[in-house]
Amino acid sequence: MPVIQMDPETLAIDAAAAKAAGAAAADSYRTRTPYPYGSFDDFLPAEVLDRVLEELKQLPEAEDMFNRPQEKLKSSYLPERLPPYTRNLFYILNSRPFVRFLEEMTGINGLIPDPYFAGGGVHVVANGGHLDIHADFNHNQKLNLERRLNILIYLNKDWKEEYGGSFEIWNTDMTEKVAGFVPLFNRMCCFNTGSDTWHGNPETVNHPDGEPRMSLALYYYTATWDYTRKSHTTLFKPRPGTKDQVDRQVKRADMLQEVLPPVIFRKVIGRLQRFGF
Repeated sequence: MPVIQMDPETLAIDAAAAKAAGAAAADSYRTRTPYPYGSFDDFLPAEVLDRVLEELKQLPEAEDMFNRPQEKLKSSYLPERLPPYTRNLFYILNSRPFVRFLEEMTGINGLIPDPYFAGGGVHVVANGGHLDIHADFNHNQKLNLERRLNILIYLNKDWKEEYGGSFEIWNTDMTEKVAGFVPLFNRMCCFNTGSDTWHGNPETVNHPDGEPRMSLALYYYTATWDYTRKSHTTLFKPRPGTKDQVDRQVKRADMLQEVLPPVIFRKVIGRLQRFGF
Protein backbone atom coordinates (compact mmCIF):
# COMPACT_ATOMS: atom_id res chain seq x y z
CA MET A 1 0.00 0.00 0.00
CA PRO A 2 1.39 3.45 -0.89
CA VAL A 3 2.29 5.88 1.88
CA ILE A 4 -0.05 8.51 0.40
CA GLN A 5 -3.39 6.99 -0.60
CA MET A 6 -4.55 8.73 -3.75
CA ASP A 7 -7.12 8.08 -6.46
CA PRO A 8 -5.05 7.56 -9.64
CA GLU A 9 -7.77 9.12 -11.81
CA THR A 10 -8.77 12.21 -9.83
CA LEU A 11 -5.54 12.46 -7.78
CA ALA A 12 -7.68 13.09 -4.69
CA ILE A 13 -5.83 12.30 -1.46
CA ASP A 14 -7.44 10.49 1.48
CA ALA A 15 -6.95 13.32 3.99
CA ALA A 16 -7.38 11.24 7.16
CA ALA A 17 -5.00 8.54 5.93
CA ALA A 18 -2.42 11.15 4.91
CA LYS A 19 -2.54 12.77 8.33
CA ALA A 20 -2.16 9.37 10.01
CA ALA A 21 0.81 8.51 7.78
CA GLY A 22 2.51 11.75 8.79
CA ALA A 23 1.96 11.05 12.46
CA ALA A 24 3.34 7.52 12.07
CA ALA A 25 6.56 8.86 10.54
CA ALA A 26 7.03 11.72 13.02
CA ASP A 27 9.34 10.10 15.56
CA SER A 28 11.69 8.66 12.97
CA TYR A 29 11.80 11.87 10.95
CA ARG A 30 12.24 14.38 13.76
CA THR A 31 14.99 12.51 15.61
CA ARG A 32 17.32 12.10 12.62
CA THR A 33 20.65 13.93 12.75
CA PRO A 34 22.36 16.19 11.74
CA TYR A 35 18.93 17.57 10.78
CA PRO A 36 15.50 15.98 10.29
CA TYR A 37 15.14 13.95 7.09
CA GLY A 38 13.28 10.93 5.83
CA SER A 39 12.86 8.52 2.94
CA PHE A 40 9.76 6.61 1.85
CA ASP A 41 9.50 3.90 -0.79
CA ASP A 42 6.20 3.22 -2.64
CA PHE A 43 5.25 6.77 -1.76
CA LEU A 44 2.41 7.30 -4.26
CA PRO A 45 0.32 4.76 -6.18
CA ALA A 46 2.71 3.44 -8.85
CA GLU A 47 0.19 4.03 -11.64
CA VAL A 48 0.26 7.76 -10.86
CA LEU A 49 3.98 8.05 -11.55
CA ASP A 50 3.69 5.70 -14.52
CA ARG A 51 1.32 8.20 -16.10
CA VAL A 52 3.67 11.05 -15.22
CA LEU A 53 6.57 9.27 -16.90
CA GLU A 54 4.51 8.69 -20.02
CA GLU A 55 3.67 12.40 -20.21
CA LEU A 56 7.27 13.45 -19.61
CA LYS A 57 8.51 11.63 -22.69
CA GLN A 58 7.80 14.97 -24.37
CA LEU A 59 9.18 17.95 -22.46
CA PRO A 60 8.94 21.67 -23.35
CA GLU A 61 11.96 23.92 -23.43
CA ALA A 62 13.44 24.16 -19.94
CA GLU A 63 12.98 27.32 -17.86
CA ASP A 64 16.41 26.89 -16.33
CA MET A 65 19.50 25.05 -17.55
CA PHE A 66 22.69 24.84 -15.52
CA ASN A 67 26.06 23.76 -16.81
CA ARG A 68 28.74 25.01 -14.48
CA PRO A 69 31.08 23.13 -12.12
CA GLN A 70 28.65 23.09 -9.17
CA GLU A 71 25.48 22.12 -11.11
CA LYS A 72 26.17 20.41 -14.38
CA LEU A 73 23.70 19.41 -17.11
CA LYS A 74 20.68 20.10 -14.89
CA SER A 75 17.37 21.36 -16.31
CA SER A 76 14.09 22.29 -14.61
CA TYR A 77 10.51 22.57 -15.85
CA LEU A 78 7.67 24.49 -14.20
CA PRO A 79 4.43 22.54 -13.63
CA GLU A 80 2.25 25.05 -15.51
CA ARG A 81 4.01 24.18 -18.76
CA LEU A 82 3.79 20.42 -18.30
CA PRO A 83 1.03 18.07 -19.54
CA PRO A 84 -2.23 18.13 -17.55
CA TYR A 85 -1.91 15.01 -15.40
CA THR A 86 1.60 15.90 -14.21
CA ARG A 87 0.61 19.53 -13.70
CA ASN A 88 -2.37 18.51 -11.57
CA LEU A 89 -0.22 16.20 -9.46
CA PHE A 90 1.95 19.17 -8.50
CA TYR A 91 -1.15 21.15 -7.57
CA ILE A 92 -2.38 18.27 -5.38
CA LEU A 93 1.00 18.11 -3.63
CA ASN A 94 0.44 21.76 -2.72
CA SER A 95 -3.02 21.02 -1.31
CA ARG A 96 -4.21 20.94 2.30
CA PRO A 97 -4.32 17.12 2.72
CA PHE A 98 -0.71 16.74 1.62
CA VAL A 99 0.45 19.73 3.66
CA ARG A 100 -1.20 18.16 6.72
CA PHE A 101 0.83 15.01 6.11
CA LEU A 102 4.00 17.12 6.08
CA GLU A 103 3.03 19.08 9.20
CA GLU A 104 2.27 15.91 11.16
CA MET A 105 5.57 14.36 10.12
CA THR A 106 7.82 17.37 10.65
CA GLY A 107 6.11 19.15 13.53
CA ILE A 108 6.34 22.39 11.53
CA ASN A 109 2.99 24.14 11.84
CA GLY A 110 1.74 26.62 9.29
CA LEU A 111 3.57 25.19 6.29
CA ILE A 112 2.87 27.22 3.15
CA PRO A 113 3.21 25.71 -0.34
CA ASP A 114 4.65 27.85 -3.10
CA PRO A 115 2.09 28.52 -5.87
CA TYR A 116 4.91 29.80 -8.09
CA PHE A 117 7.10 26.68 -7.63
CA ALA A 118 10.26 28.81 -7.44
CA GLY A 119 13.16 26.47 -8.14
CA GLY A 120 10.81 23.49 -8.12
CA GLY A 121 9.02 21.42 -10.74
CA VAL A 122 10.49 18.55 -12.73
CA HIS A 123 14.28 18.30 -12.43
CA VAL A 124 16.33 16.45 -15.04
CA VAL A 125 20.06 15.72 -14.73
CA ALA A 126 21.52 14.35 -17.96
CA ASN A 127 24.25 11.75 -18.20
CA GLY A 128 27.51 13.40 -17.17
CA GLY A 129 25.68 15.79 -14.83
CA HIS A 130 25.61 16.26 -11.09
CA LEU A 131 24.56 18.69 -8.35
CA ASP A 132 27.26 19.39 -5.77
CA ILE A 133 26.61 19.43 -2.03
CA HIS A 134 24.83 22.64 -1.03
CA ALA A 135 22.40 24.40 1.30
CA ASP A 136 19.38 25.94 -0.42
CA PHE A 137 18.33 29.56 -0.65
CA ASN A 138 16.60 30.44 2.62
CA HIS A 139 14.26 33.28 1.66
CA ASN A 140 11.48 33.39 -0.91
CA GLN A 141 11.66 37.10 -1.65
CA LYS A 142 8.51 37.24 -3.76
CA LEU A 143 6.40 35.89 -0.88
CA ASN A 144 8.70 37.06 1.96
CA LEU A 145 8.65 33.55 3.45
CA GLU A 146 11.28 31.36 5.11
CA ARG A 147 12.11 28.11 3.35
CA ARG A 148 11.60 25.14 5.67
CA LEU A 149 11.14 21.86 3.82
CA ASN A 150 12.09 20.11 0.56
CA ILE A 151 10.26 17.17 -1.04
CA LEU A 152 11.88 15.07 -3.81
CA ILE A 153 10.04 12.25 -5.58
CA TYR A 154 12.14 10.15 -7.95
CA LEU A 155 11.04 8.80 -11.34
CA ASN A 156 13.90 6.47 -12.28
CA LYS A 157 12.93 2.85 -12.92
CA ASP A 158 15.45 0.07 -12.23
CA TRP A 159 18.10 2.60 -11.17
CA LYS A 160 21.23 1.21 -9.54
CA GLU A 161 23.70 2.90 -7.22
CA GLU A 162 26.49 2.57 -9.77
CA TYR A 163 24.48 4.76 -12.16
CA GLY A 164 25.31 7.76 -9.93
CA GLY A 165 22.97 10.54 -8.89
CA SER A 166 22.29 9.27 -5.36
CA PHE A 167 20.91 11.85 -2.94
CA GLU A 168 23.34 12.51 -0.09
CA ILE A 169 22.99 14.02 3.40
CA TRP A 170 26.14 15.54 4.96
CA ASN A 171 26.86 16.69 8.49
CA THR A 172 26.84 20.37 9.37
CA ASP A 173 30.63 20.87 9.24
CA MET A 174 30.93 19.03 5.90
CA THR A 175 33.36 16.39 7.20
CA GLU A 176 31.24 13.28 6.67
CA LYS A 177 28.44 11.88 4.53
CA VAL A 178 25.66 10.78 6.88
CA ALA A 179 23.28 9.01 4.48
CA GLY A 180 22.76 8.27 0.80
CA PHE A 181 19.66 7.29 -1.18
CA VAL A 182 19.56 5.82 -4.68
CA PRO A 183 16.97 7.83 -6.69
CA LEU A 184 14.62 4.87 -7.21
CA PHE A 185 11.23 5.13 -8.89
CA ASN A 186 8.54 6.18 -6.39
CA ARG A 187 11.02 6.90 -3.59
CA MET A 188 10.42 10.18 -1.76
CA CYS A 189 13.18 11.95 0.18
CA CYS A 190 12.42 14.98 2.34
CA PHE A 191 14.33 17.14 4.78
CA ASN A 192 14.21 20.33 6.81
CA THR A 193 16.15 23.15 5.19
CA GLY A 194 18.52 25.66 6.76
CA SER A 195 21.79 27.40 6.08
CA ASP A 196 23.83 24.33 7.08
CA THR A 197 21.61 21.47 5.89
CA TRP A 198 24.14 20.18 3.36
CA HIS A 199 22.81 17.83 0.69
CA GLY A 200 22.99 17.10 -3.03
CA ASN A 201 23.65 14.48 -5.70
CA PRO A 202 27.35 15.05 -6.37
CA GLU A 203 28.20 11.72 -8.03
CA THR A 204 28.03 11.98 -11.81
CA VAL A 205 25.00 10.43 -13.51
CA ASN A 206 26.28 7.52 -15.58
CA HIS A 207 23.37 5.40 -16.84
CA PRO A 208 24.53 2.69 -19.28
CA ASP A 209 21.69 3.52 -21.70
CA GLY A 210 22.06 7.29 -21.36
CA GLU A 211 18.88 7.73 -19.32
CA PRO A 212 18.69 10.97 -17.28
CA ARG A 213 18.01 11.23 -13.56
CA MET A 214 14.50 12.67 -13.08
CA SER A 215 12.62 13.91 -10.04
CA LEU A 216 9.72 16.03 -8.85
CA ALA A 217 10.78 18.82 -6.49
CA LEU A 218 8.53 20.87 -4.19
CA TYR A 219 9.44 23.36 -1.46
CA TYR A 220 7.43 24.56 1.52
CA TYR A 221 7.72 27.69 3.68
CA THR A 222 6.55 29.40 6.85
CA ALA A 223 5.69 33.04 7.57
CA THR A 224 8.61 33.36 10.00
CA TRP A 225 10.99 35.58 8.04
CA ASP A 226 11.94 38.90 9.66
CA TYR A 227 14.32 41.80 9.09
CA THR A 228 16.95 40.38 11.47
CA ARG A 229 17.69 37.50 9.08
CA LYS A 230 20.18 37.56 6.21
CA SER A 231 18.98 35.99 2.99
CA HIS A 232 21.30 33.94 0.85
CA THR A 233 21.23 32.11 -2.45
CA THR A 234 22.24 28.46 -2.84
CA LEU A 235 25.50 27.84 -0.93
CA PHE A 236 27.81 25.17 -2.34
CA LYS A 237 30.45 23.34 -0.27
CA PRO A 238 33.20 21.14 -1.74
CA ARG A 239 33.45 17.66 -0.25
CA PRO A 240 36.78 17.04 1.47
CA GLY A 241 39.28 15.08 -0.60
CA THR A 242 37.42 15.60 -3.89
CA LYS A 243 37.79 17.79 -6.97
CA ASP A 244 34.59 19.73 -6.13
CA GLN A 245 35.10 23.42 -6.89
CA VAL A 246 34.45 26.47 -4.71
CA ASP A 247 31.52 28.57 -5.99
CA ARG A 248 33.33 31.79 -6.85
CA GLN A 249 30.19 33.31 -8.38
CA VAL A 250 28.47 33.38 -4.99
CA LYS A 251 31.61 34.76 -3.34
CA ARG A 252 31.67 37.64 -5.83
CA ALA A 253 27.96 38.32 -5.28
CA ASP A 254 28.45 38.36 -1.49
CA MET A 255 31.26 40.87 -1.91
CA LEU A 256 29.04 43.15 -4.01
CA GLN A 257 26.20 42.86 -1.52
CA GLU A 258 28.50 44.07 1.23
CA VAL A 259 29.63 47.22 -0.63
CA LEU A 260 26.54 48.27 -2.64
CA PRO A 261 23.32 49.82 -1.30
CA PRO A 262 20.56 47.16 -1.33
CA VAL A 263 18.47 48.90 -4.02
CA ILE A 264 21.43 49.06 -6.41
CA PHE A 265 22.52 45.49 -5.64
CA ARG A 266 19.06 44.14 -6.48
CA LYS A 267 19.08 46.02 -9.78
CA VAL A 268 22.48 44.85 -11.01
CA ILE A 269 23.05 41.35 -9.63
CA GLY A 270 20.66 39.55 -11.98
CA ARG A 271 22.19 41.16 -15.05
CA LEU A 272 25.72 40.44 -13.89
CA GLN A 273 24.97 36.78 -13.19
CA ARG A 274 23.49 36.35 -16.68
CA PHE A 275 26.93 37.31 -17.98
CA GLY A 276 28.63 34.79 -15.69
CA PHE A 277 29.76 37.25 -13.01
